[in-house]
Amino acid sequence: ICAIAHVTAVKMPAFHRHEEEKFFVTAQGREPVPSIYDPATRELSVVVPSYNEEDRLPLMMDEALGYLEKRQKKDPSFTYEVIVVDDGSKDQTKEIYATSCNWLMTNNDLEDAGFYELFQLQGVFSSRGEKILMADADGATKFPDIEKVEEGLKNLHPWPNGMAISCGSRAHLEKDSIAKRSYFRTLLMYGFHFLVWFLCVKEIRDTQCGFKLLTRKAAEETFTALHIERWAFDVELLYIAQRLKIPIAEVAVNWTEIEGSKLVPFWSWLQMGRDLLFIRLRYMTGAWKLETRKYN
Repeated sequence: ICAIAHVTAVKMPAFHRHEEEKFFVTAQGREPVPSIYDPATRELSVVVPSYNEEDRLPLMMDEALGYLEKRQKKDPSFTYEVIVVDDGSKDQTKEIYATSCNWLMTNNDLEDAGFYELFQLQGVFSSRGEKILMADADGATKFPDIEKVEEGLKNLHPWPNGMAISCGSRAHLEKDSIAKRSYFRTLLMYGFHFLVWFLCVKEIRDTQCGFKLLTRKAAEETFTALHIERWAFDVELLYIAQRLKIPIAEVAVNWTEIEGSKLVPFWSWLQMGRDLLFIRLRYMTGAWKLETRKYN
């Protein structure tokens, strides 16, 4: 298995921008896409990957923008941006979300099943915020809970080399969720949690909650070293963070299951189990290293 993992390892995913991805859309027109390597010009960037989310995204955006606008009114010095990374095939998305402080990007690399992770990467690499929040388009986590993950980040001070991560967590809801699940899905869930703990990440109980807040430097160091493009993407992110000794907080957040999930329980978790094993073996055998890349 070690030999297979080593021989089949891809050193780094190939990332490139299509010509139309070098600009983002706002109410004023098109502007060049910024880079995470530039100095921060916003306090917060919210990255929302969106693929076939036209039914769920509007509710999430209404809640997020409503909260952020109220916060800015209370504190005019607070600056933010919301980055929706979309497949660019729906004009409706452009009409709704291309506003002066919230902008739309497109990603055309949909031939790989890891589109969600590619969208997340593109959004993070183009962020202007001092802090970067990864948020799912389904709105399963209540957006005002950003204050909880911000508090988690604050409690990690002092940040070594400006790096820290605060993860939203649903672990406190596990008992209630078990009561609603079948025995088979509960068994899969416990099996996945055990593999995450045994192979990769020992200190975080819920690695998969799509509500993570990173400092700009932590996002640059971890996202530019990622290899996984599928569901185990979050696990590798935290595995890299632990290898780099980046402090990580886990904070309980409100969470509601939203219909329309693209996760197929058995096959997706089987794939994640394989990816977890390969993450450990490929780093252990030196097929993957903690190396960063430039994303232009």
